[in-house]
Amino acid sequence: MTKTANKNASVEAKKLLAFLNETAGKKIITGQHTQTNPMEEISYIKSVSGHEPFLRGFELLGYSPNINYKDADEACLTEVAENKGTMDTALAWAKKNNASDIKCLLTFSFHWFSPLGGRDKSFYAKNTDFNPEKVLVNGTPENKAFYSDMDHIAEILDKFKQERIPILWRPFHESYGTWFWWGRKGPEVACKLYRLMFDYYVHEKHLDNLLWVWNCDVASAYPGDEYVDVNSIDVYLEEKKATDYKAEYEKLVSACGKNKVCALAEVGYNPDVDLVSSSKVPWAYYMTWSKEFAMDGVRNTENELCRMYSSDYSVKL
Repeated sequence: MTKTANKNASVEAKKLLAFLNETAGKKIITGQHTQTNPMEEISYIKSVSGHEPFLRGFELLGYSPNINYKDADEACLTEVAENKGTMDTALAWAKKNNASDIKCLLTFSFHWFSPLGGRDKSFYAKNTDFNPEKVLVNGTPENKAFYSDMDHIAEILDKFKQERIPILWRPFHESYGTWFWWGRKGPEVACKLYRLMFDYYVHEKHLDNLLWVWNCDVASAYPGDEYVDVNSIDVYLEEKKATDYKAEYEKLVSACGKNKVCALAEVGYNPDVDLVSSSKVPWAYYMTWSKEFAMDGVRNTENELCRMYSSDYSVKL
């Protein structure tokens, strides 16, 4: 379980994977997504609980090379604007907290605006006719645009490599659904895109600071243990309830096997710390989604945040 998918993974990436494996089932790492430079979610959690999440998630959507600014609504433009400069913020935070010594963790999400065409938030399939199957054919416009975008993002990820900062890298997330362009032709196609990226970033770009996080619970789409470091799932329950997400864990390992450490890559409701500390469901970490999911006081109440962040079972700052 502690062997990295990338045989040439950096020392720091190997340490991070070992840390996740050592933590799972003994503690749970607290995590919070943020996509603005003020990182208001982090400030809110600290004001309520006196602690900060150990894992911080950042968003790359604003770094997509093919954003159609002329045909985007106000919500899209606001989200892109809020995301500007966040990679510098993530880098500065990780350096300050010495991420290479596992004193904090970084994970990146990428709501990738479609490499060709599209309007508005074109990471949504409904806003683009981009066909991910055509990426798989060498020489197509889709294939060329896909690799061009990967080159652009690789330059950003390389800055973290130069600082020896490991990243939990989660591309093509939620491919079990058809709402994003990479999932519109089914999770098996998304799996092939994931493998293309893995091979390119590992063997051509040598981004050895990345740990590869797969985010799908469909057995037929699993890339294979040789491509994955962490198996994960996103869970947004229809109704709030106290849970350790055991059923979701069992479904994930049924689809992807038990050879990899598992994580709740996105949640709307945090796991109940009392339940998970009792059941020991081996989630290495969870990450609450941004803004209202973290701060509305309803999805995750102040009392629940205090219980999570004061528990001996949680890993926090």
